[in-house]
Amino acid sequence: MQVKGTQRWFRDSVELFSSMRFAISLLTVLAIASIVGTVLKQGDPYPNYVNQFGPFWADIFRALGLFAVYSSWWFLTILGFLMISTSLCVIRNAPKMIADIRSWRDHVREGSLRAFGHKAEYKGPSPRAEMLARLTQYVGRRGYRLVVRERDGATLIAAKAGAVNKIGYIFAHSAIVIICLGGLVDSDLLIRFQMHLFGKSPLQGNAVIAQIPEDHRLSSGNPAFRGYSFIPEGSKSSTAILNFQDGSLVQDLPFSIELKKFHVDYYSTGMPKLFASDIVVTDPDNGKTMNATVKVNEPFIYKGVAIYQSSFEDGGSKLKLTGYPMTGSGSAPFDFSGEVGGKTALKAGAPGKGDYTIEFSDFRAINVENISNGSGERDVRGVARRSLSEDLSKHLGSGAPSAVDKNLRNVGPSVQYKVRDTAGQAKEYRNYMLPIRVEGGERVFMTGVRDTPDGPFQYLRIPADADGSVKQWMMLRAALFDAGARAEAARRFAAQSLPAGSAPELRAQLQESAKRGLDLFAAATPVVAGREPTGGLQAIAELVGERVPQDQQSSAAEMFRRILDGTVWQLWQIARERSGLPVAASTPENDRFTHTAVNALSDNFLYGAPVFLQLDSFDQIQASVFQLTRSPGKKIVYLGSLLLVLGIFSMFYVRERRLWLWLKDTDDGGSSVLMAASTTRRTMDFDKEFDRMKADIETLVAKR
Repeated sequence: MQVKGTQRWFRDSVELFSSMRFAISLLTVLAIASIVGTVLKQGDPYPNYVNQFGPFWADIFRALGLFAVYSSWWFLTILGFLMISTSLCVIRNAPKMIADIRSWRDHVREGSLRAFGHKAEYKGPSPRAEMLARLTQYVGRRGYRLVVRERDGATLIAAKAGAVNKIGYIFAHSAIVIICLGGLVDSDLLIRFQMHLFGKSPLQGNAVIAQIPEDHRLSSGNPAFRGYSFIPEGSKSSTAILNFQDGSLVQDLPFSIELKKFHVDYYSTGMPKLFASDIVVTDPDNGKTMNATVKVNEPFIYKGVAIYQSSFEDGGSKLKLTGYPMTGSGSAPFDFSGEVGGKTALKAGAPGKGDYTIEFSDFRAINVENISNGSGERDVRGVARRSLSEDLSKHLGSGAPSAVDKNLRNVGPSVQYKVRDTAGQAKEYRNYMLPIRVEGGERVFMTGVRDTPDGPFQYLRIPADADGSVKQWMMLRAALFDAGARAEAARRFAAQSLPAGSAPELRAQLQESAKRGLDLFAAATPVVAGREPTGGLQAIAELVGERVPQDQQSSAAEMFRRILDGTVWQLWQIARERSGLPVAASTPENDRFTHTAVNALSDNFLYGAPVFLQLDSFDQIQASVFQLTRSPGKKIVYLGSLLLVLGIFSMFYVRERRLWLWLKDTDDGGSSVLMAASTTRRTMDFDKEFDRMKADIETLVAKR
């Protein structure tokens, strides 16, 4: 577009912005940015990105606005420039196109018609007036609009069809402008204007919503917003939370929402099939109440605000647990209770009283887990359970193999909590209420631990005893950290392993070796004097590596493991005797329990919790997470989408065709007809249509 009578820089800027190349470049940048916004999860808390990318790249990505691409200043700026550029393109081309649509192009001459690629010429016996009547009637039947003009002693029929094709260009480009406008209206641009004009600022940290000052709140008349509201069963809310990179704003709603009941339906595997919320919406202006059920993709809309079912969480379930000490030689369990979302200090009788706080973060009544062999789950040592052959099989065979194992099963309730010390350091744990049957048919209690919020859980597998509890293993763990019990277990092992009448020196040597191995396993003594004790199987491995030649380490490790299993068996019997239980018989089940118990005792040194909390009972309270949106730009985008469909349809499926017929008198009293035609896109269909018209007009001209 050329602008006259202004400064050169302004004329050049307008010409640049109105060029098609500039608009296409902006579209390309927006497409790339949209890909980034799709691949990179948007709107997560900043610490999650630090854990994922590290502090260096997280700071760079945040500075570029990649964690909130669609509301970043540069994305909205590009969107605005695309809107301006496309508008200028329409302003520049639309008048010419409209003028061309209205034009009949009736100023052609006979010589120019003969230069057309599609042309034909005929002579007939009928006079010109009669021939004109025939041809105008025929052209009208073919769907053409026409005008008749007298030119230089001849008659010109100018006809056109499909001229609306050029309207498609105007519709399609106007649609881009309208869609961009709708996107800007529904973005947080209006909220940012309010923040600058009215002093609104995001709130950092947590606070009671009712006590949040007006500086951090938006009125119910806010024209456009997208926020979330967390509502437990039996509770109500009249606000939504709008998350920003540097905090949150509270959006007041023109009504209140009360969650009466939350429903979840499950498939046979335990996967959620449907979740919905029964709500009561109350209008404070007139006291009107409305009952509604909100489902996924089935929102309830009132006063221009749409209430969507976004997700569901625990709403503060009441939990009753049993605590088992995981440090020292104590094993007496104690009662413990808590509430999801709350904090509880360790009660009297628990080791380290007052030194730890339990923060309950989640409760799940149903957990669908993959319990097939080689599920890929890791124990607390970080050892994967999937074999190499199973990993390779995922990449072999069918061109579309399923990467998900099919053996999914509900394994029962679980509780998730953090154990935080006085220094503020915390580890997160997930404990399952019921024992889970794993490969080999063994039942174990799974308790996971992780150091970072977005890291994977690594699991400690505590074997379940005959009663389906952890009591026997807890008794064994307490005995392991009792020096007297370890010494007695080593003595019994040596006495039982050597036949009667064996040399006392040999028995004493075996007893000393067994006690030495058990002390190393219990982290009571270091492998090398002056070094920090490690404990577990790692200590045995270090001992073998330090004291045994490399070519004999494999057999030595196997011998130490047999001695360790034997002494732990005796340690278990001592623990049972102290608890008044009978001696356990040597059965395959008990042998397997001992073997698994040794692995769990070894992993216990990596577990890092002062207490193990086993869930006994619960009173579940569920909560819904609603997404609340007011989006006036939605109707604008719908209008733009309609125009885009109509425009594309017109441009691709409507062909503009023009037809000219030049009629003159001949010397013998008849008339001659010169026919010419053109189209914006030459296709085989147009060639066929022109051939049919040539044949039809030839017949009409030859008719007497």
